Amino acid sequence: MTQETPRISVLLIDDEAIALDLIAHGLEREADVTLRYDPRSEMAVALARETAATIVLVDLRMPGADGFDVIRMLRGDPATEHIPVVLLSSEDDPSIKVKAFATGANDYLVKWPDPRELLARVRYHSAAYIARQQRDAAFISLRLSQEELAVSQSALHQAQKMEAIGQLTGGVAHDFNNVLQIIGGNLQLIKLLGGVSEKASSRIEVALAGVERGAKLSAHLLAFARRQPLQAQLINPGKVLRDMGDMIRRLLDPRAVIDTDIEHGLWSTMVDANQLNNVLLNLAINARDAMAAGGTLTMRARNIKAGAMQLPEVGNGDYVMLEIADTGVGMEEAVLQRAFEPFFTTKPTGQGTGLGLSMAYGFVKQSGGEIILKSEAGVGTSVKIFLLRSEQEALLVEEPPVVPLTRGLETILVVEDEEEVRRSTVELLSALGYKVLQAAHAGAALNLVRSGIPIDLVFTDVIMPGEISSLQLSEAVREHLPDTQILFTSGYAEGVLAHEGRLDPGVNLLQKPYTPDVLSSRLRQLLRRRKAAN
Repeated sequence: MTQETPRISVLLIDDEAIALDLIAHGLEREADVTLRYDPRSEMAVALARETAATIVLVDLRMPGADGFDVIRMLRGDPATEHIPVVLLSSEDDPSIKVKAFATGANDYLVKWPDPRELLARVRYHSAAYIARQQRDAAFISLRLSQEELAVSQSALHQAQKMEAIGQLTGGVAHDFNNVLQIIGGNLQLIKLLGGVSEKASSRIEVALAGVERGAKLSAHLLAFARRQPLQAQLINPGKVLRDMGDMIRRLLDPRAVIDTDIEHGLWSTMVDANQLNNVLLNLAINARDAMAAGGTLTMRARNIKAGAMQLPEVGNGDYVMLEIADTGVGMEEAVLQRAFEPFFTTKPTGQGTGLGLSMAYGFVKQSGGEIILKSEAGVGTSVKIFLLRSEQEALLVEEPPVVPLTRGLETILVVEDEEEVRRSTVELLSALGYKVLQAAHAGAALNLVRSGIPIDLVFTDVIMPGEISSLQLSEAVREHLPDTQILFTSGYAEGVLAHEGRLDPGVNLLQKPYTPDVLSSRLRQLLRRRKAAN
C-alpha cells in the first residue's frame, strides 16, 4: 500500500494583490501545493487554522498588523505556534533580518525571490512542519496505546487477583462446611436424644446459632468464588423487587424514600431466586448504611434490548436490568476499585462482613450476567445487575408448606468419607427410625448396591477420594436399583454436579451444613416420590 503524499497548504498575507500573481507564478504548476491569499493580517491565526496551512508567507510592511505582529500572533496560539513563517520584505537589511528571526520567523526572503528558490523553501519548511505533525501524532498515539495497555494490564491483574481469591475462598468454604456439619450435626443429635439440662440446652442453642452464622458466611464465600451450585428457575424479577418492598422499607431510616420504578411487561430470566433475593437485600442494606441521614433508594427494573447503549460494558443479547441506587455518601475512587474484594469494608468494626458486594459479584457472574458498580463521593452509588432474558414467561408458584421433622422406616445408605460427618448423620437417621447402611467411599457403597440389599435412598457426598466417583455410583444405583432415590450432599460441588454453576436437571443436592429438619424434609420428599412412582 503506497502512502499518500501530504499536501502543502500555503497562506499568503500581503496588502498588495500583485503579490498573489508573483507568488502564484512559482507555485501554480505544483499539483500538491495549494495557495490561499488574504490581505487581512489581523486574521492571521483564524486564516491559518481555516486553511490548515503548512507555511505562511507574510509581508513585512502592512497597514495595521505588520509582519512582526503576524509572527507574534501565530506564535502565541497553540494551534499555530509551530507553523513555519517566511517574512517577505523589499529591505535587505541585516538588522531587520535579526529582528525577524528573534520574533520567530523561520525564514526571510527579499522580494521577489526566484520561483525555484521560493518553491524549494516552501517545500523544505512545509516538509519539516508536516514531519513534526506526524511525529507528534505518533507520540500521542503511542501514549494512548500505553494508557490503554496500562488499563488492560490493570484489569487483567484485577481479574487474576479476584480469581485467585475466589479459588482460595472456595476451597476454604468447602472445608469449613464440613467442620460446621460435624459441629451442627452432633449438637442437633444431642437435642434430639434429649436428657440435657435446661442450662445445657440453652448453650446448645447458642452454639447452633453460631453454626448458622458460619453457614451463611460460607455461603457468601462460595457465592463470591462462584462455586455454589445454583438452582436456576424461571422468575419475573419485577415481582421479586415488589415482594421485597416491605422488607426493605423496614430496613431503611424512616426519613428515607423508596422509589420503585419497574418497567411494564418486564421480561423473565433464569436465575436462582433465593440467591437473587439475598443479593438485592445486601445491596439494600449497603444503601441504608450509606444514607444514615435519610435519602432516596431507587429500585429500578428495565428491559434492555440487544444493541442498546447500556450494553457495551455487558455484552450482546437481550437483558433484564435490575438497579439498586442510593443518594448516600458514595465512594472515593480508591474504595471503588476494591469494592468487590471479599472482606473489604469501610464500615466500622462489627457493622459489616465485607462480603455483600463480593457475594453479589460472584452470584451474578456465575448466573451468566454482569454487574456494574458506579459511585461518586457525596452523590451516591448505583449497582446495576444485567441478567439474560428468557423467552419463556414465569408462572406464579405457591410456596411449599413447611414440613416438620419426620420419622421413617425405610433403608438409607449414607456414603461419606469424613468419618465424623458420617457418624453424626448415621446416628441422626437412626434416631429418626430409619434403617441405615454406611460406606466410607463410593467403592464400598457400590458393593452394597450390587449385593442386592434393598435400599430405598442413597445419601452420598459429592467429592470423595477413590477410583469411583459419586457420579459413577449414582449411575450404578440407577442400573441396579432403578427405583432407589439419590440425594447428593456437599459443601462444594463445582464441576461435578454443577456445570457453568448450574445443577443438571434431575439432580437433588442438599448443601452442607444442613439441619435435621431440612434433611428430614428432603428425605421424605424423595421417598414419597419413590412411593408414588411404584
